[in-house]
Amino acid sequence: MSGWTKDDIPSMDGSVAVITGANSGLGLESALALASHGALVVLACRDAERGTRALERVRVVSTGAEPVLVTLDLSDLDSVERSANEISDRFGRIDILMNNAGVMAIPLMRTAQGHEMQFGTNHLGHFAFTGRLLPRLLAAPSPRVITTASHAHRVGKMYWDDLDRTSSRYRRWPAYGQSKLANLLFAFELARRSQHAGSHLKSIAAHPGYAATGLQQVGPAMSGRRFSARFMTLGNSIAGQDPSEGTRPQLFAATSPDALSGGYYGPGGKGEVRGAPKAVGSSSAARSREEAHRLWNVSESLTGVHYQWRDDVKRDDLESAKG
Repeated sequence: MSGWTKDDIPSMDGSVAVITGANSGLGLESALALASHGALVVLACRDAERGTRALERVRVVSTGAEPVLVTLDLSDLDSVERSANEISDRFGRIDILMNNAGVMAIPLMRTAQGHEMQFGTNHLGHFAFTGRLLPRLLAAPSPRVITTASHAHRVGKMYWDDLDRTSSRYRRWPAYGQSKLANLLFAFELARRSQHAGSHLKSIAAHPGYAATGLQQVGPAMSGRRFSARFMTLGNSIAGQDPSEGTRPQLFAATSPDALSGGYYGPGGKGEVRGAPKAVGSSSAARSREEAHRLWNVSESLTGVHYQWRDDVKRDDLESAKG
């Protein structure tokens, strides 16, 4: 994968790619790249106006079927169900699901179902969305689920006694770290369960390094911390790479034959800040099968979504695969 660029993306003619948060940043750049290589891209976006503008940009570069816009609010599990149903009704298969959308270091907020916003959006929303689209993914010849993670998972821990910060003090960065650790636990557990089920689905995680997407300024702006917002803007201009470069690890994960299920990819430069994609390490907490299994069960309970694999793979068999 040395020196891998978007020019190395193979022909995606005839494939269907669903991207959450495709109206801006990494999601939009991924949509542009996949559409320009022939994929039919489904832009799953919360903001209809911004989504429509993004759709027009993707349409201009598309070399395959017309891109499609679907409304998706990951902070509302009812919206997740409606969006997944709409996509399932329109497409017989999904080749790539890119779980890209997210919020970062925002003030304490709640999802429609009352969950802490970062955990609810970044993890629970994507867990439910993936599970509801699983039948369409399994209908594809070589489906992939790509989960966008972050360096921040290394400072994250699962607050099992208070995942939603209903009784303990809320701190925006530890909450973000928990959500990104949950992303990796989910991606690795999905890979294991897919393998145990005898499925051809690949689950792969990727992180962009330091990409100047504008996500960094949202939290400070929402909480009225103008100096912090200006500082983040300055940091982006000095150290941040363009979002089109930041997409390389997740596009590698989505399209390269060298990307392995259960793998984790990030920039190959110093500190994994920028550079061509390479396989990267993760924290020991992210690789804990016990923690992943526990999170999976909690996520099923909180979302009401249970993953359906082959009819002959019993739930008890999958449960026993945790060790």
